[in-house]
Amino acid sequence: MSFMFHPYPYKDLNAVNAVAPRDTVVEGALPVARRIAALFGEGCRTVGLDGYAGTEFDVLYQLLAAQLQPRGVRIVRTEALLLPPETLRERLRDSLPEDRSLDPVLLYGVRVPRQYEDLFCPDALETLSRDLRGEEKLLVLGRGALCQTLRGLYGCRIWADITPRTAALNYKYGKAHNFGEPAALPFGAMMRRNYYVDFELAVELRWTLLRQEALDWYMAADDMAHPSLLPYGELRSLFDELCAKPLRCRPVYLEGVWGGFYLKRLRNLPREMKNCAWVFDMIPMEVSLAAVWPGHEIEVPFFTFVQQQGAKLLGRPAYDAFGGYFPVRFNYDDTFHSSGNMSIQCHPDADWVVKQHGELGRQDESYYVCVAGQGACTYLGFEGENDCEAFFAAAEKAQETGETIDYKRYVHAVPSKPGTQVMIPAGTIHASGHNQVILEIGSLTVGSYTYKLYDYQRIDPQTGQPRPIHLAAGRKVIHPERTARWVTENLVNHGGVKRRGEGYEERIVGEHALLYFALHTETFDRVIEDDTRDRFHVLALTEGEQVRIESAADPARHFVANYLDVIVVPADLGPYRIVNLGQGPVTVHKTCLKDDFETCAK
Repeated sequence: MSFMFHPYPYKDLNAVNAVAPRDTVVEGALPVARRIAALFGEGCRTVGLDGYAGTEFDVLYQLLAAQLQPRGVRIVRTEALLLPPETLRERLRDSLPEDRSLDPVLLYGVRVPRQYEDLFCPDALETLSRDLRGEEKLLVLGRGALCQTLRGLYGCRIWADITPRTAALNYKYGKAHNFGEPAALPFGAMMRRNYYVDFELAVELRWTLLRQEALDWYMAADDMAHPSLLPYGELRSLFDELCAKPLRCRPVYLEGVWGGFYLKRLRNLPREMKNCAWVFDMIPMEVSLAAVWPGHEIEVPFFTFVQQQGAKLLGRPAYDAFGGYFPVRFNYDDTFHSSGNMSIQCHPDADWVVKQHGELGRQDESYYVCVAGQGACTYLGFEGENDCEAFFAAAEKAQETGETIDYKRYVHAVPSKPGTQVMIPAGTIHASGHNQVILEIGSLTVGSYTYKLYDYQRIDPQTGQPRPIHLAAGRKVIHPERTARWVTENLVNHGGVKRRGEGYEERIVGEHALLYFALHTETFDRVIEDDTRDRFHVLALTEGEQVRIESAADPARHFVANYLDVIVVPADLGPYRIVNLGQGPVTVHKTCLKDDFETCAK
């Protein structure tokens, strides 16, 4: 998995969830602006309008100014409250360290522990607070408008939300820049600050507002030519309906230097895409959720839904253990008919990533092989006991000389065939090989920490520069004892039959003491029954054409999934069944939390 710096500008219209019609939604730029302006004639003297990082507040200002100025409403932009840029940079320095020995291109950082008040001038904040207590009609617009200091001073509070895909594209296309920076930073530096500061501040504030139910209106603002505005109570009702049945997120698609073509063809992605390396099908912090009814669509960040639904979605044990975060992430990696392998890499364990990056826990992964072409394999572990040091020595020399190395001499290859499941505990050297499609399932990290150890001397097409290598950081977290023998005994197809009956079998295909999630397959002819037991499930149809996932109590609460769709089954659903709608037996891959997940390393 990678940071989502360059999502392809494409909205998958097939990934939607049908809901009942809503008649309180205001749609369109002018109707939304007029509805907000009307609040001042309905008893509101002060309105706060905040939003996610990357929201087009300049466009919002233009729309609202035309409606509010004739009504005698003054608009205050929160940029006017900010500390001077140099003071802000100094205040945020700890979140954006510059140690190029460990992070050569300054990709990583430390999740910011601050809040918006730390970015504002105290005197300016006090002056605005005093004005909000006065008699003047005021709209406070921009990031931080609903910070704790100001939140209780408004007659009406609005949150403008955009999906992570749109946020990244708005920054890329110059529609937004980092809060408090007078001009756009170089794109890599801008997105690094976003992930460790801007996005973090917005996510935490939105979470507070949802937990406290401190919103009156919610705006879906991806498309500022056609935003949607709805009362917060309507949003809550919409989310309740979505959480009462299985659902599918809207994926994000990304090109890459090792990208393949299987999923591009399967999902009929735009012809202009060079390839499709990653499909972020259900990475909770990066994907969205689209609710549709005839002629209408509302698209929201999936993590907004997670934050608002909480234990109903996750289950109470998971909600308590992971602090409300969705603890597992899912994406496809496609090297089918591509030009080569994924980089040889490793990920950090908790001791490193929590201390270095302020993260929530270790970065474990797993690969399930969905499609395998000729010669496909997954690289996992070192061949022998002495190969770790030999590999690092060869890779370090290659960094200096630009030569390629015989990586197969050091790194063990596991032959791939559909149904192969490998577990990748943090610190294990690994890579997806050429000519396969894998379902990657990983643990909870807000960011993404892929320490590339060797990348075949490739050039990154996005930057025109060699792809960054993190040998020094990799040495800090690598586990040299994970050799071919250990990998075979512990990490490949590790499990057994869980239950079987007439026409069905459920197998555990991946489980390890270090990982808190378990990986199963359910193979059946016509139907199989299951039960969430107050823990979410995530399903992927890996063999077969189509299935219907339905509530056992109310089959009308269902989702029809096609081949390789990734479906979330909310914990609240309880007993459910999966019905085969195609010909021949099907296999559904299931991810769930282990029975003892609270005791596992996180």
